[in-house]
Amino acid sequence: MSVPLTQRPAAAARTTGAPSGPGGGPGRPRRTLSRPTPAGLLAALTLLVLAGGGIWSAVRLQLNVATVVDSAGNAADFVGRMLPLSFPPAAELARLTWQTLAIVIAATALSVVLSLPLALLAARNTTVGWPARAVARTLIVLARAVPDVVFAIAAFRVFGLGGMTGVIAMGLHSVGMVGKLYADAVEEIDEGPRDALRAAGAGRLQQIVGAVLPQVLPSLVATALHRLDINLRVSVVLGFVGVGGLGHALSNAISRLDYQEAMALALVVLLLCFAAEAVSGAIRRALLREVTARSRPREPRRLRVRRGGAPKATGARTAAARARPTAPVEAPARGPAHRISPRWDASRVRRLGWTALAVALVAASVVGADVSPSGLLDGVRALGPTLGEFLPPSTGGMADVLLADLWTTLQIALAGTLIGLVLALPLGALAARNVVRSPAVARFFRTVILCVRGVPELVLAIVFVVVTGLGPVAGAFALGIGSVGLLGKLVADSLEEVDPGPAQAVLAGGSSRVQVFFSAILPRAWPTTLGHLLYTLDVNIRSATLLGVVGAGGIGYDLLNAARVLRFDVVTTVVLMVLALVLCVEGLAVWLRKVYA
Repeated sequence: MSVPLTQRPAAAARTTGAPSGPGGGPGRPRRTLSRPTPAGLLAALTLLVLAGGGIWSAVRLQLNVATVVDSAGNAADFVGRMLPLSFPPAAELARLTWQTLAIVIAATALSVVLSLPLALLAARNTTVGWPARAVARTLIVLARAVPDVVFAIAAFRVFGLGGMTGVIAMGLHSVGMVGKLYADAVEEIDEGPRDALRAAGAGRLQQIVGAVLPQVLPSLVATALHRLDINLRVSVVLGFVGVGGLGHALSNAISRLDYQEAMALALVVLLLCFAAEAVSGAIRRALLREVTARSRPREPRRLRVRRGGAPKATGARTAAARARPTAPVEAPARGPAHRISPRWDASRVRRLGWTALAVALVAASVVGADVSPSGLLDGVRALGPTLGEFLPPSTGGMADVLLADLWTTLQIALAGTLIGLVLALPLGALAARNVVRSPAVARFFRTVILCVRGVPELVLAIVFVVVTGLGPVAGAFALGIGSVGLLGKLVADSLEEVDPGPAQAVLAGGSSRVQVFFSAILPRAWPTTLGHLLYTLDVNIRSATLLGVVGAGGIGYDLLNAARVLRFDVVTTVVLMVLALVLCVEGLAVWLRKVYA
């Protein structure tokens, strides 16, 4: 029976899934986008508020072209005062460089030693109970939230001027990052090997040593190398509060207004950062190749056919020959158990050599940083009286000033993050291999991002303070330029990790590369990019506090002044205020990532 012509559109509508019934006639298209949820609307409103806050902060701080033009004369004068560069004598420069490297390496090693047990307690699959996990997570969060300069001020009161102050300060602060990443790596392991050891009767410690640590070892080494790179930049900041090395020499040169020597030392720090980035990147890539090679499945043995027609296994007897012994097999005589160990091949010898070199370097760094057991014991004895100087917290009669400067610090962080976002998005897109057509272009912009990332924010702040004058303008510009290195790299990595399938489909449909980027790449990388942007804001709040040490405005200036006049109870108040602000931003970031996941 034929279908009447008047019924065919309705049938076609039902076939294609078009809505029917009340409010859904055959001519109306079906909804393809999900309805907005209250959480999604609130998250979008929160992002709009943050973006508006960044724009308002930039306007409030007068970060505009006119400010840059007005500072052009100061910039030219600064270049004239810093050239030619004046380097210290070669022996003195080598001593300062080695002292800085020794402090950084020893501090990173201390953070690894402290972070590993904390990470095992904080990880869900290796903890001994939820109370231990809660305590470990709390310690990791506190270590990350408290600025490292505060650890340095407290350590200076205990250990005095020298390398041990830097080792303790950077080592304790690094636990916040290293412990978190270690705990995340432990939670992502394959539980199969551990279950096998547990079934064989192994205890908890044997399971961790035999099944957990071997799996996370590459991640542990890569995280330690990354933290080493960060600590090298941090050491410059801590030089202004009594930590020896290049940072302390740079602080002395700036206090004398000797910009020729100051910029020469800043150049040495920059070259060290580049060298550390190159070495750590090469080691991480070598570790990744080695892990990939070990995890690759082995190919089956090749069979070669003899002239008689029967296949013969090369290098071993066939499975059938092993299955049919020609004579009864007697049980082996009882004796000492044989120990099974890996062969001493080239890979094992190379790993042992690198391990021995790393241990020797750490030992030499401990000696070079003047870390001694007697000094540690003296510090432990003085810990109680020193903590008494910091407690209870007090505003020192300047609560209104502290609140106003905290608000200025937030403005600096918002404006700096906005500047970094505007500059990092195009740079990160041009550095992503799946966005640009030419690999050479992507490598060039990767190099630009790496060069910007190698410059410590404190050096940028010093330059902008001289060019634009004391105040928050210098801090905002320094954070904006410094954010390009971090956020640009994270944006490029997020874009490259997008699934290439949708982009290839859109490109095959005749779309241009710009259309492919905005329709298939950027929307899928948006949640990850948003997380990186909020992480950059979190980092910039702490960095804005530190830049106040060199006159870049905000509550960091109050922090340094309180430490200079020995008002450590005010230092504690400043730390609690910054800690509350950082935790609020971190909680907001966690919630937004959950909404957009």
